[in-house]
Amino acid sequence: MKYILGLFVLLLATVTSFAQHGNRDEQWKTLYRATPTKYSTMIHTKLEANIDFQKAQLNGKVWLTLRPFFYSTDSVVLDAKGMDIHEVALWNTNGQKTALRYQYNNAQLTVRLNKTYKSSENYILYVRYTAKPNEWTGGGSAAITDAKGMYFINPKGEEAGKPTQLWTQGETEATSVWVPVIDKPNQKTTHEFYLTYPEQFVSLSNGSLVSSVKNKDKTKTDYWKMDLPHAPYLFFIGIGDYAIVKDSYKGKEVSYYVEKPYEKVARKIFGNTPEMMRFFSEKLGFEYPWNKYVQIVSRDYVSGAMENTTAVIHQETAQQDARELIDGNVWEGTIAHELFHHWFGNLVTCESWSNLSMNESFADYSQLLWAEYKYGKDAGLEENRTQMMGYLSNPNEHKKNLIRFYYKDKEDMFDAVSYNKGGRILHMLRHYIGDDAFFKSLQVYLQENKYGTGEAHQLRLAFEKVTGKDLNWFFNQWFFGYGHPKLTIKSEYESDNGRTRLIVEQTQDSANLFKLPVWVDIYEGANKKREMIWIKNKVDTFYFATKSAPSLINFDAEKVLLGEKKESKSLDEYLFQYINAGNYIDRREAIEFAASRQSEEKAQQIMMLAIEDKYEGLRALAISRLDMNKSVVRDAVESKLLNIAQKDAKSVVRGRAIEALGKIKKEAHIPMFEKAVFDSSYSVAGYALEALQKQQPEKAWELVKKIAQEPAKGKLGAVISDVMYKQGDESSFDIIANKFDALPFGQAKFEGLTGFSNFLAKVKDASKIKRGVDMIVKFREAIPGSYRDQTDPYINDLILKGLLKKKEAEKKEGNTSTDLQEVIDYIQSKLPSKG
Repeated sequence: MKYILGLFVLLLATVTSFAQHGNRDEQWKTLYRATPTKYSTMIHTKLEANIDFQKAQLNGKVWLTLRPFFYSTDSVVLDAKGMDIHEVALWNTNGQKTALRYQYNNAQLTVRLNKTYKSSENYILYVRYTAKPNEWTGGGSAAITDAKGMYFINPKGEEAGKPTQLWTQGETEATSVWVPVIDKPNQKTTHEFYLTYPEQFVSLSNGSLVSSVKNKDKTKTDYWKMDLPHAPYLFFIGIGDYAIVKDSYKGKEVSYYVEKPYEKVARKIFGNTPEMMRFFSEKLGFEYPWNKYVQIVSRDYVSGAMENTTAVIHQETAQQDARELIDGNVWEGTIAHELFHHWFGNLVTCESWSNLSMNESFADYSQLLWAEYKYGKDAGLEENRTQMMGYLSNPNEHKKNLIRFYYKDKEDMFDAVSYNKGGRILHMLRHYIGDDAFFKSLQVYLQENKYGTGEAHQLRLAFEKVTGKDLNWFFNQWFFGYGHPKLTIKSEYESDNGRTRLIVEQTQDSANLFKLPVWVDIYEGANKKREMIWIKNKVDTFYFATKSAPSLINFDAEKVLLGEKKESKSLDEYLFQYINAGNYIDRREAIEFAASRQSEEKAQQIMMLAIEDKYEGLRALAISRLDMNKSVVRDAVESKLLNIAQKDAKSVVRGRAIEALGKIKKEAHIPMFEKAVFDSSYSVAGYALEALQKQQPEKAWELVKKIAQEPAKGKLGAVISDVMYKQGDESSFDIIANKFDALPFGQAKFEGLTGFSNFLAKVKDASKIKRGVDMIVKFREAIPGSYRDQTDPYINDLILKGLLKKKEAEKKEGNTSTDLQEVIDYIQSKLPSKG
């Protein structure tokens, strides 16, 4: 699963100060989360499902082929949540049923079999039931949004402009809300689904579509067959009115289910999928193991994306229009992530949620692998840094083991440790043992555990089998340990001894010291010497023979180390590093150091080089860090920025150049900004409108009124909203509210909360304010439950209470209207009750 970590890593940094921790239940810290015991094993699942959109229910018949795992048994326990159980029977091979006794507690179905079965004996259990997902409220931690398992979206077609859809979400253990199963990750089963639903729609499920038959009652029945075993949480059903865009990979179906307005751009969004399949197959030495690969985009899907075997679901953010895609496909990393799960997660599945890293760390790392292959080493290192910062910037994650057997709720495993940190650990391991050994070890792990389960020890043994190295030390500190090294690095040239001394101190807790193999590059002018050092102690000292003071000591030369470091380099050294060391992180470090010292000539030299860097990501970064308040900087860069704004090959860089020019506030630039507002790139247009808003807000407002009804996403959409929030009035409410409501669930919507609530404070009409409050509450409620304890305080205390205080202040100023009191009462009703 690609949880929406991109949003929440950023969001959590913002909201941490608003979190109210209070008294927390810490009993879970003593509760060991063992791998689920396998009393029985699933073999095959046959489901006949009649889907009732009007009632938001599934009427089902399921035939489960099971057998005892090892010990003989006369009973079986199925997970079946919130269902009406109509019949439970033993199904004989001739089609006859024998009724069985059972007990049902609304979460588990315990069935007494007709005899004691041995591990060599299969039996078929038949259950007829009704699944009522909208009525299921149990399981998981409070308000976990994935707990319903099956989601009916606008099932009666009552919401204008919103399609009717159905999708399922099994991870972690919610498939059992719509079909009785043993809902654990260490179960594997083949299956057949017969899905009956309204004939105007199409369906998607795992495996092959064997047949589709129209019925006399304006429904149709699709028969989907999954021949290879996978875990129940990977079962999937998707239904809706979709355009299906066909592609292929080595004769296997590759298709994209998108809403019809996106049919023409589907290949621009998902079209790299066949190349990804080839790349990952070759890199792993293990051919894509499933019969097809289909991706579907669904409304109101909040978990980012999910790797359901052969039937991946994406949230609607994936549906980008042609203008958005000019700025780059923001969803490409997620597409790679879910595909890689088809090896790590689906082919070999974590045997328990404690071992979630065996799924998610690998999927996270695939994003780097793809970026590195497709867009170059700089892009790969940028991805590595982005994900690393997602972990480092969240102190709440620093005390968690990667593999952990103590957690409050299984949903809590889906965090920046299992994803971001785990991916960085794999990157360090790859660089320690080398590419050939790394990917050969992954091949061995997959071959030895295919269609089964895996844990960290099996992974270690695969690496040791290939490399001949004992890797317990690496796995103990990185997989079964917590935290990361915090290093202070100093160097000094000893002229008397003709050597350079390097001192490395680990400043984190002395009880958690790390053993670190690190490459160090020593530059003496143009000559570079690379040496491997091992950091093991609180303080380690190393000596390198040098004829003179080195031009640069480049610690962690490949920039792979997961940790924090403090170095005492000069501007001269950073300038040398930018020019000579050369990888993405080397150059970025120099830019960031220079950006804080732009009054100095060497810093200006670095910045001038960086705005024309070979990699667009660093060009954009450098331009965004220019201190345009300094005349020496403005005078040096203005002509270059004008050229970049018009000619750079990357629209995001052009946009950043326009942003920087906007800070100069020259009348001569206004015509360029006005023209750029209509650029084909949302990024360029957005920065141009923002620059115009700062100089001539009335002109910006007039332009916004002209373009607000047109599609606008990305930077342009955010700036249009910002202009509206600041300059709009009551007469603009509908267009402003609709614009906010239409924003897909994600960072843009979160960033718009403050502006939207400030706009609501200007509105007088009670019905309009209540409608706006409902939109904010809807966003709050859509956030996954594992994040709610941190996001709710921000949304409640800053956004809703902030609006409430403004309305209460309005009342104190003499407005005693019934409408105002109604608004105050309504906002209060949307806040959690005290105590």
